[in-house]
Amino acid sequence: MALNSSFLNRLAGGLVAFALLAACESAPQNQRAEGVQVGQNSSFANLVSAEQVEQSSAQAYGQMLQEANGKKALAPANHPQVVRLRAIAARIIPFSTEWNPRAKDWKWEINLIGSPQVNAFCMPGGKIAFYMGILDNLKLTDDEVAMVMGHEVAHALREHARERMGKSQATNIGASVLSQLLGLGDLGQTAAGYGAQLLTLKFGREDESEADLVGMELAARAGFDPRSGVTLWQKMGANSAGAPPQWLSTHPAGSTRIADIEANLPKVMPLYLRTKAK
Repeated sequence: MALNSSFLNRLAGGLVAFALLAACESAPQNQRAEGVQVGQNSSFANLVSAEQVEQSSAQAYGQMLQEANGKKALAPANHPQVVRLRAIAARIIPFSTEWNPRAKDWKWEINLIGSPQVNAFCMPGGKIAFYMGILDNLKLTDDEVAMVMGHEVAHALREHARERMGKSQATNIGASVLSQLLGLGDLGQTAAGYGAQLLTLKFGREDESEADLVGMELAARAGFDPRSGVTLWQKMGANSAGAPPQWLSTHPAGSTRIADIEANLPKVMPLYLRTKAK
């Protein structure tokens, strides 16, 4: 197949741009005076508008609450567990701006869904939800709840969802261009799609590990014992017996998470002990 100079220029320009973005993925870690050390924010996130992501998040969160309320599954504001969750969040949120300056303008929300799922999340823009199952099934202490909440908030602060959307956009564009220009048709799209899945798998694990560390620091600064991260994942491991091995999962294995948490405890225990001394 003959390739004209215009095609080659377009392809070269696209490859250079993608290479620059990919190079930023291996940027050196942030150097901070104290606390955990994690990598720089991904430049893939810059491919997607933060405002649009947060607006979409707010709409989806509002719809979820509306549906839960319609099913009488949305816990009222005076529910003891809602009061508890919001009190813990009120201690954690003030420390969020160090990790993301946008967080000071987020309209934070914390709600509880009456579902047996062992789950919790924080959507972009500070939209937090816990499911009753994670509180009831695991019998979480306040310290353990703070570790879960810190982890989920860390995903939002580090803009992991926005990063994933940016990667998807970049890989989808690349798949379309290469498939069309190289005449691969659907086969090229499928092959590139598999590559995108592998990319997501890799960064999914890194995102989870990063959220564990950032979340642990947030909880420690808020006065919650970061050692509870170990007991949390012991409980999670007991609850998810029979889960697939780490290499088949987008999440790190529980034993890996515990080892990472224990390795980073010396970095965050002084922050926790400082709050107890006040």
